[in-house]
Amino acid sequence: MISGKFPAMTATSSSLLASVSPSPDALATGWDYPSPHCLSVSPRPEDIDGLNHTNNAVYVRWCEQVGWSHSVALGLDIEDYRRLDRAMAIRHGGYDYLLPSFEGEALVLGTWLTGGDGRLAMERRFQLRRVSDGQTLMRGRWELVCIDISAGRPRRMPPEFVAAYQAAVVGAPADSRPSPSGGEQLA
Repeated sequence: MISGKFPAMTATSSSLLASVSPSPDALATGWDYPSPHCLSVSPRPEDIDGLNHTNNAVYVRWCEQVGWSHSVALGLDIEDYRRLDRAMAIRHGGYDYLLPSFEGEALVLGTWLTGGDGRLAMERRFQLRRVSDGQTLMRGRWELVCIDISAGRPRRMPPEFVAAYQAAVVGAPADSRPSPSGGEQLA
């Protein structure tokens, strides 16, 4: 979840609106996994690129924000990372941009921890949906590795990480969907 810096976790620093439980009818079903941790987002004028839709880099930023929000909800914030001298760093990130979003649209970004070995590695998935019709606009996947912050090297997860993160790992979805890395299945 750390991408070279420790981002401020404030709702005013971006188009992040709030933590939500998806309640609109359009979002009642259709999530790739059960019980997503969600954030409401809405593209601002500065998020729109030369093609008149939300720039792909904005989706990546939102994924970082919802990932941190989920970690905090699970009981681990940046201060815990620093105190433990450990972090979950993104080893690989992949994104499928399926449909565009536009300025002012109400969107919900869901995330889940979908795998982990309890030692070094975890997997996090993302799904961005439009509130008005429930359409999925983007899917993402991160492969994460636990690192020693001081040395920047892989290091075994501390017990606090194992307790918080492994308990939150969800099972395989009912219907396997293609992953952002291509033809492999989510399961």
